[in-house]
Amino acid sequence: MTKKIVTLSGDGIGPEIMAAGLEVLEKVASKIGFDYDIDAKPFGGAGIDAEGHPLPKATLEAAKSADAILLAAIGGPKYDNAPVRPEQGLLAIRKELNLFANIRPVRIFDALKHLSPLKPERIEGVDFVVVRELTGGIYFGEHILEEDKARDINDYSADEIRRIMRRAFKIAQGRGKKVTSIDKQNVLATSKLWRKVADEVSLEFPDVTLEHQLVDSAAMIMITNPARFDVVVTENLFGDILSDESSVLPGTLGVMPSASHSENGPSLYEPIHGSAPDIAGMDIANPLATILSVAMIFRYSLDLEEEAQAIENSVVKVLEDGYRTKDIYSEGTRLVGTRKMGQLVIERLSKI
Repeated sequence: MTKKIVTLSGDGIGPEIMAAGLEVLEKVASKIGFDYDIDAKPFGGAGIDAEGHPLPKATLEAAKSADAILLAAIGGPKYDNAPVRPEQGLLAIRKELNLFANIRPVRIFDALKHLSPLKPERIEGVDFVVVRELTGGIYFGEHILEEDKARDINDYSADEIRRIMRRAFKIAQGRGKKVTSIDKQNVLATSKLWRKVADEVSLEFPDVTLEHQLVDSAAMIMITNPARFDVVVTENLFGDILSDESSVLPGTLGVMPSASHSENGPSLYEPIHGSAPDIAGMDIANPLATILSVAMIFRYSLDLEEEAQAIENSVVKVLEDGYRTKDIYSEGTRLVGTRKMGQLVIERLSKI
């Protein structure tokens, strides 16, 4: 059965890194006889330019009927004073597709260890996933601002917590079989419910170990001993902060993919970095986070784990062989451009 992948190249370096990602996708598909169609749609600033809105109606309809969505990057100074900003398209598509679970892998590549702000012994063996609840919590509660006081309401239902927990446990079953649930149950009522539901869901997954951590303790462990984590799951606000903290560990955003999952519809995959409009069109952008996002499509939307690992292993090999784009270049390594980096990954795919 032919799969439909909607691509949203967006703005800035988006079209360049998208092209590299799709070349890797094409190479893997041709090796395994996988049939797919690409449906490219405007989004973000490109959507504003084309249709006057960052999420044009035709883009949304295509996304709803997709098997997976690959987003490159959006935004740029051109839209700083625009009545509708590109980023509003991302918020809108998350809402329209009910993308409730954000998945952010955090992996330290041996060849890039020197980029991390932490000592080598602190980051040895770091390979975990942050699972963030994306559609509930304080960001979506009532916000009241008065002259001399303010209030924000943090709401969670057991059903909302249960579905994000199940997603985290299922991911852990394919990894190290350990879930760390992060809350503030010593203070917050929502966290008391969070912990209660986490314990209940853990009974559905007897092969996975569950541990609880208070958010302040977890923030410290993420710096002092990040290798102890396998799958981290937490609510929206804590997840926003901790996923950004974790993104510092590799020392570069250029190798960090992400995914946002819905309950029954398509998932959205994207690198976590921005659109870098200052280097757009110069063939110097790092495409590896986009290529690793393609690997996540194979893993989560297509259920092709071997192919996902093949892409990831090829990225590792390219880095071990000393090739670098400008953002991760250092003396003694070999500087290459966006297109060449993608080609190098493809060459190593051929050898797997």
